[in-house]
Amino acid sequence: MAKSGKPNPKSGKQQQATPSQKKTETPSRSLVRESKPRKPVEIRNLLERPSTHSPSDPLLRKIFWGMAAAGLLVLVIFSFGSGINADDKFQVDYSQKLVRYYSTFGKDTAALNIPDGNMHLYGGFFEVVTGFANKALGFEPTTLAYHHVRHASSAVLGWVAMLCAALFAQLFAGWRAGLITLIFMLLSPRFVGDSLMNPKDIPFAAGYMMAIYNMAAVLERMPNPRRWNVVGLVVGLGIALATRAGGLLSFAMLGLFALLHFWLKNGGLAAFSNGAVLRRYALVVIGAAVAGYAFALLFWPFGLQAPLKNPFEALSKFADLEVKIRVLYEGANVMSDKTPWHYPLKWMFYTIPLAVILGVFGSLLGLFVLLKKYNPLWVSLALFAAVFPVFYVIYKNSVIHDGWRHLTFAYPPLCVAAALAWNELVGFFEGKKYAQWATYGLMGVLLADAGAFIVSNHKFPYVYFNPIVGGAKGAYDKFETDYWGVSVRQGLEWLESQGVLRPDMKDTVAIATNMFYSARQLTDKYGDKVHLKYLKWERRCDEAWDYALYPSRFIDGATLQKGSWPPSNAVYVVRAGGAPLLAVLKDDTKHCATATAAFKSTDWPTAIEHYKSEVAAHPDNDIAWVGMSLSYLNLGELEESKKAAERAIEITPDDPQANNLIGMYWMNKNDAAKAKSQFELALRKESNNPMAWYYLAIIARSQQDNQTALKNLMNAIELAPNFKQAYEMSAQIYESQGNTQAAQRFRAALGQLQ
Repeated sequence: MAKSGKPNPKSGKQQQATPSQKKTETPSRSLVRESKPRKPVEIRNLLERPSTHSPSDPLLRKIFWGMAAAGLLVLVIFSFGSGINADDKFQVDYSQKLVRYYSTFGKDTAALNIPDGNMHLYGGFFEVVTGFANKALGFEPTTLAYHHVRHASSAVLGWVAMLCAALFAQLFAGWRAGLITLIFMLLSPRFVGDSLMNPKDIPFAAGYMMAIYNMAAVLERMPNPRRWNVVGLVVGLGIALATRAGGLLSFAMLGLFALLHFWLKNGGLAAFSNGAVLRRYALVVIGAAVAGYAFALLFWPFGLQAPLKNPFEALSKFADLEVKIRVLYEGANVMSDKTPWHYPLKWMFYTIPLAVILGVFGSLLGLFVLLKKYNPLWVSLALFAAVFPVFYVIYKNSVIHDGWRHLTFAYPPLCVAAALAWNELVGFFEGKKYAQWATYGLMGVLLADAGAFIVSNHKFPYVYFNPIVGGAKGAYDKFETDYWGVSVRQGLEWLESQGVLRPDMKDTVAIATNMFYSARQLTDKYGDKVHLKYLKWERRCDEAWDYALYPSRFIDGATLQKGSWPPSNAVYVVRAGGAPLLAVLKDDTKHCATATAAFKSTDWPTAIEHYKSEVAAHPDNDIAWVGMSLSYLNLGELEESKKAAERAIEITPDDPQANNLIGMYWMNKNDAAKAKSQFELALRKESNNPMAWYYLAIIARSQQDNQTALKNLMNAIELAPNFKQAYEMSAQIYESQGNTQAAQRFRAALGQLQ
């Protein structure tokens, strides 16, 4: 074979070609040129952006970690002053059942099905860890130390969420952005307050944010991520799912953003031809997801029973099992399943620090700039993690209450987005020292109100409202404040400071409250010397008591707006930001309870006598006025009954019983039109009023309108399933219509109630 004039691979010498060879070489050279290897296709990394490193990074890094360490210490210290979360009634019970489940290696199965609160549908990470810690330390739920362990653990997890949010911002926007994020988180009263005592929403937020940060950190260094970040990703995914079935969202986000990262970093569609890199991505992502899922199941007995079914079943059931309660929103009391679509948005807008609000709007307005300057995938991840959950619950019309606590997990990435805008504003004035300091000063001014609130109300900072709504004082008669009743602890501590409660007390003290669980744990140390009574606010005269602890939680908005609460028998009021959170009441005479007892025994004159004595001492006691009105009505003294009912309405405009009594007055006056108008007014004031529907049914039936009567009766039964009179009247109407089958159904239902 003819040799070319190229070095011989063996000899390393170049051979000369003969003329004849050169003639035949021309086509050969052409073939050689055509067979040369093509120039490699350049893979364009669509995520590559300029470095965010700055000469000031070493100093900022030291400030960052110093502030993070100080923040952890402060959070833990503050947690020891927090009261007990009312939801701990369910959480602590679940924790104890989980401890027994694992201690008996699954023989004690009580944790597998808990109808009261459906706690078995929640992962048990927090409850298992704190439950075993308390067991090892020998603490019981009736000791404050038991709750200190839980609160300190919650504080640590809250700090983890804050730290991971800040590290996420630092990862792609630099140490200054990370530091701003950390400051925003540490000066967010709602998140800080939840961190002190929220055993459900805070662990979930910690797992969610931990997964997001480590997800970005792992993908940023693909195909060779740090092991520490892989472990962090696994643990974050696990904690989120081991707290709430909604943690499955983190797994979906991992799959979505890993796919996007692989595609954008490795040249678009051409990336899928790179088998080695694709396999590496699949190994890391799928491996982390499987390990995180397994981690979660270790802390979730219900999930362990059917690992591939039960977590998804729990997720599907949450929408049906959401508790529907009455909430105060924009000054009106509404049921939580009837709140308007803007409920979470307005709550967040009124309770987030001003600097964060402006930062979020700034990031949205400057989104194009952020996407161009920073890794667009991580900017998108921050916004998606913050915005998607909020708009999803709006789209699904999910039942949410207690402000935006169900969306607590979306707040850390929201702070990341806000910090990006402020970071850009500071960077815009690079080289202009005074302008930068002015920007920092503006940020500080916008955070000052929130920071001051945390310091001055460190036992319950979660009740914060920003200046847009007038602070806590401006919001308390329009929105819920201490919806968990953590201020019960401060009320009891005041009684202790006054010597009412003390270790050597000789007389028994009767205390009424609608926050029974937390009060029970905090007074157990007094044994039988404290007689605790669970009485709803509207039933507070049903039994006699010496003192009572009532938060503003279940007070009608109209009552708060009238200034009728705290009542005149309040001897101490726990406040935050000028807003009353809890009233400690004292009852020396017991007139109201005595009157109620006489009323129940149909001794109307005695009841009226004591009700009169009660309102003489405390004219703002609406319960006494209503009781007096009913007593007069039973005696046939209609005008006196109407006067007493009207006095009750002056104090509590939306009181359903007082408004019904006015309607009953007109019914007794045989004025059906006015009676109907009054009952319809009563329903507009308070939709959860079965008696109003019942009386409207009576009026409709008297007018031979049986269809309307039946419709009204069904509304009454829906609101009060044990309403015997409504079943009886329904049966009677159907019997009069000759529909014996329908009548029998209602009588059968009535029989089951008897």
